[in-house]
Amino acid sequence: MKLLSIVIPCYNSQDYMRYCIESLLPGGESVEILIVNDGSVDQTADIADEYAAKYPTIVKAIHQKNGGHGEAVNAGIRNATARYFKVVDSDDWVDIRAYMKILSELKNLVSENNIVDLVISNFVYEKDGAKYKKVMRYENALPEETVFTWDDVKSFRKGQYILMHSVIYRTQLLTDCGLTLPKHTFYVDNLYIYTPLEYVKSLYYINVDFYRYFIGREDQSVQEDIMIKRIDQQIKVNKLMINQVNLENIENDNLRDYMLRHLEIVTVVSAILLIRSGTIENLQKKKELLKFVKRNNLQLYHSLKFGIMGRLINLPGRAGRRISVGAYKISQRLVGFN
Repeated sequence: MKLLSIVIPCYNSQDYMRYCIESLLPGGESVEILIVNDGSVDQTADIADEYAAKYPTIVKAIHQKNGGHGEAVNAGIRNATARYFKVVDSDDWVDIRAYMKILSELKNLVSENNIVDLVISNFVYEKDGAKYKKVMRYENALPEETVFTWDDVKSFRKGQYILMHSVIYRTQLLTDCGLTLPKHTFYVDNLYIYTPLEYVKSLYYINVDFYRYFIGREDQSVQEDIMIKRIDQQIKVNKLMINQVNLENIENDNLRDYMLRHLEIVTVVSAILLIRSGTIENLQKKKELLKFVKRNNLQLYHSLKFGIMGRLINLPGRAGRRISVGAYKISQRLVGFN
């Protein structure tokens, strides 16, 4: 059994997917690289087939009708044969030294029969034009290079979250928890990281800057103007996160507190984008979102009503909305996210 399955969801990725694939090939026979061509109409399919032919024991090309990023990840999970599973988007890449360290640690875990559900590493915001690169690290919150549980997790700092770029899941856990991402939906990476967390019992943190998350393409889904245009997709995912996990059923305090905070920031981002758009229609959608939260998750509603982050989206009037957006922009600069 290979150590690591890496799925690369690709849609019209001909201009940048080679760089991503080349960064992953040094994993050699320890990995399988699953290039999922999600109904592309450019040369993506040809490039995928080219690499599959050149590296037949490492690379597999999967071609499917367009189903969106989530369905490409679903295809990766269905076809994965390795013990662990990682998603690397086609416009991102990995640091080779960190990659070798990750594979070495995974090999050691397997040789020692340590079953670890979730492996976490750092990621770097490769923001186009940024003078300084923001790195998301977790050494303050997580024990390093030892198997631990949620009981061993310390408090995460504000703005510090486990994202898709941070995680390597045990493949069987994703299968066992029945993770299936919705088709034709943006921002499903939130579901990918969030939904399986309640099934994670054992963790391992490797303090290396592994994943390089590129931000800068004009058509990128995380650009703010595009997120506002696709706000219904963000709200859809937000509601699915609320419905798919019942926080009251999570017994571990540290895990429940983390998942509540994660859900809170996703909801705050949804609300801020609705405020940011400035339309009457979207301001009404914000009210409806908060009503949905009140009906379906009282813990989250309480946090949004009385917590610092929640108060940010509830400031009254036009002046209050300007303050909300201003605080959000400051957070963007401090934390580095879009």
